[in-house]
Amino acid sequence: MKLTVLVDNNTLIDRYFMAEPGLSLLIEDEDVRVLFDTGYSDLFIRNAQKMGKDLSRLDYLVISHSHLDHTWGLDPFIRYLTELAIEDRPHTRPKLVGHPGIFTSAGMDMIPEFGSLMSREKTARHLPLKLSREPVWLSDRLVFLGEILRETEFEGKTAFGQKEGEESPDLVADDSALAYRTEQGLVVITGCAHAGICNTITYAQKVCEEERIADVIGGFHLLDPPMVQIKMTVDFFRRVSPLAVHACHCTDLNSKIALARVAAVKETGVGMTLDYKSK
Repeated sequence: MKLTVLVDNNTLIDRYFMAEPGLSLLIEDEDVRVLFDTGYSDLFIRNAQKMGKDLSRLDYLVISHSHLDHTWGLDPFIRYLTELAIEDRPHTRPKLVGHPGIFTSAGMDMIPEFGSLMSREKTARHLPLKLSREPVWLSDRLVFLGEILRETEFEGKTAFGQKEGEESPDLVADDSALAYRTEQGLVVITGCAHAGICNTITYAQKVCEEERIADVIGGFHLLDPPMVQIKMTVDFFRRVSPLAVHACHCTDLNSKIALARVAAVKETGVGMTLDYKSK
């Protein structure tokens, strides 16, 4: 499997791509091509074109959760596909995979809408949908985890605004991730890990029936976390002992430093490509 970072908060030295506070990854595994999240704008398309990555022939578009920094690029992507159709250029319309809650409107105080700008109905006119709370296997090795079990006491309990039609604060139940089987264990691919990065890894191990962790890449939702949370997270990573950690997006510097005491934390940024040997 080849994983390429199309959008992240950071860029890498001597790699002249643009960044934005968001996330978008391209996953290529033999015949299966998956776009994971669309960032905040059309930047993932522009960066992909500059990298020579073809987004016109994708099999799946996976949305990790509804928030603007992961879904607001969906509208530009649909326009991109529409323009390809108008020009009669070869393209596919990838199946959109996500939790059933990814299209629910959400807002808070000064931000009336930070969920997806696209409705389920309008999106379905452009892309086939596969919305599931259960795991969905995209290939023999790559799985969308569905709704992640939240078993720890120290994470996955932070609310973000309120979803339309709900009285209680939003705990982002639609948050999900991907897991990929390699020779050295699982690669866990997260968007923001609102469910908790430890919960996400544990659920991936359960779904894939594999304890070993080769890598964890994506947002860990560790932005000025309480001391007890970072301590328990570090203890978890010490026990799990991943071969590598590519914490990015919504992971602050202090959290990366803390994780680096027990794991091989690697720099991550736009333009980076990682290769993993399939199992």
